[in-house]
Amino acid sequence: MIEITHQPIDSASLAEQVQSPDSGAVVLFLGISRRKTDGRETTQLVYDAYEEMAVKQLEQLEKEARDRWQLIDCLIVHRLGVVPLGKASVAVAVASAHRREAFEAGQWLIDSLKADVPIWKQEHWADGTTEWVHPGLSKID
Repeated sequence: MIEITHQPIDSASLAEQVQSPDSGAVVLFLGISRRKTDGRETTQLVYDAYEEMAVKQLEQLEKEARDRWQLIDCLIVHRLGVVPLGKASVAVAVASAHRREAFEAGQWLIDSLKADVPIWKQEHWADGTTEWVHPGLSKID
């Protein structure tokens, strides 16, 4: 399942959704808005996306993960808009029969998402400046 939302991410619900009697491992990754980045203080993060393309690319990543690993379930959720400090902006939940596959697939999914999917964050700094960032690209001023 792929979801782009403007609502808070319910991590407990995601972990529960991927669990089944066939899953021996569930890995849940949460990307959390942090206060410090490269020594600078962040006051808030704002996420934006080219939603139609982002959904298509997330669906492709999910398909590729299912092809590469024997996954029982896979959920990817990304939040857009203002994400307060300490709250989740992205979640990847993966279930498999064994932990190695769950860990490998989860790490590959978040790394690929951050590098390739057209979702950007705008850092709002304590000094009043802002900066658009996409990890796979150079900073966008």
